[in-house]
Parts: sequence; structure tokens; C-alpha cells
Amino acid sequence: MGKPYETEKGQGGGKVLKASCLGPEGSYSELAARELCKGCGIVLCHSFSDAVSLLVGGEVGCAVLPVENSLNGGVLPVLDLLAGADIFGEEEYLLPIDHRLAMLEGVRREDVKTVYSHEQALGQCSQYLHENFPSAALIATASTAESVSRLDRTSAGIVGAHVKREGLVLSAENIADNKQNFTRFLRVVRGDDGRAIRSSMVFLCAECAHRPGSLLGLLAIFYRHGLNLTRIESRPLKESFGQYRFFIEFAGDIASEKVRAALSEVKAYCTAFKLLGAYS
Repeated sequence: MGKPYETEKGQGGGKVLKASCLGPEGSYSELAARELCKGCGIVLCHSFSDAVSLLVGGEVGCAVLPVENSLNGGVLPVLDLLAGADIFGEEEYLLPIDHRLAMLEGVRREDVKTVYSHEQALGQCSQYLHENFPSAALIATASTAESVSRLDRTSAGIVGAHVKREGLVLSAENIADNKQNFTRFLRVVRGDDGRAIRSSMVFLCAECAHRPGSLLGLLAIFYRHGLNLTRIESRPLKESFGQYRFFIEFAGDIASEKVRAALSEVKAYCTAFKLLGAYS
């Protein structure tokens, strides 16, 4: 695990509750973490895996992770981490995404030969890049904010509109192909300790036996209990070719008898089951 970019301290250097997220400074993850973890010291990490490792290891009290983008769907590396680690989502935050072209002061657009950013940002601005930088090489970085450190006299980056640096010039407009772009973040903590949670959404993953109709049987459980599914996504099991893990989200209060009964039935039906979060 790489050394975190930054660890904040409380006033006077005293200890404060820490929250980990993807860095560096200026990342969308940091912006979400400051909303979801107000009053916490923010530890900016080099990867989602690093952020989760700090949480699981007890070095931070919570982590903030993006789980879904309105244009690209589930953030697959994060879904895999949620399924594999003993962590639990307890609050969500919907962050508007506003992509801006970033260049060093004095750089001309006709001199740009390379554009850096996170792969999702590059994809979400593909039409703009094709029209304005058709010959430029597109290079993916770990986060949008990291592209700032790569900039030189022949390159540009795509960053959030909130990023401010001396000598950095942002485009006046949002350059995304679709301006209605949001990313959903979760604040996650270690495990589900059985605490009482009032929620409006429940998030889980489940694996079914590899036979005809197994997914239909799983979905029928939610139907019988009158629960409205708001999202379902599949991910292949890396250790079993041809088999899948299903990520399911539905509207319901985890403290209600109806939801508890449905989850109990799902757990009994599936070959593997994990509750990933419950939040409003």
C-alpha cells in the first residue's frame, strides 16, 4: 500500500476521527468525503484499495467510496472491494460531476498533444476531446485530480470545477458530453455490528447456484415481499468462470419486519450473501 498523500490533524495537532478516500487533493472523492465526514481529518490515498485497507486496519474510522455513476454505472473495483472486505455502507451522497479542461497558464490548445484524466472522465468527455483534440493521446490516471501533477507545456487534463491551483487555468464551461452527470458515494465503516439503522435503501450482494432460473428465483423473493428494486448489477466471479455475483439495491427500512424477513429468505436461498449497506 502506498503512503497516503496527506493526513490532516485537528486544531493544535490533537487527534481527530479520520476518513480515507481516493486522492490526491482536489479529487471528487475528497469533495464527497468532506460532505459525508464533516469534522474528520481526511486521509487521501493512492487507490480505493488503499482507502479500504486503512479502514479495515483500524487506521481510520470510515472511508468514502464511489459506488455508481449515472452515466457509467457501477464503479467495478469498488463493488469488488465491498463484496470482499468486512465493511458496511451507512450513508450515501450524490455528487454532481462538473468536468473542466485544465491547462497550465500560457499553454495554447494547438500545442496540446496529450490529455490526462481518470478513464471515466476521458470517456465522459469523448465527444469534446474528439472535436477539439483529435490527435491527442488520451492517458488514464488514478483520479481526475492526479492529472494536474502530469501537466506540462504540451498537455491538458480533465478535473473537477472545484480544483484551484496557482498557474492552472480551467475552461469556463463543463466539457462533458452529458451535463447531467452524478456519482453516488458511500461512507463505509468496519462491518455491521448489529446497530439499529433506520434506512430507506438497502444494498447487498448475493451469489446463486449455477442453474436455470436461479436469478429469477432470487428476484421473486423481493417481489413476494413487495420490495421495489432500484438497481441490480452483475459481476463475474473471478474464481469461477461463468458464475456471477449480483449487487442489488432496494427501497426499504432494514429495521422493518418485512425487510428482515426478505433478507432472511434471500440468505437461505443463495450460496453466498452479504449485506453491504443500509442508508437514507
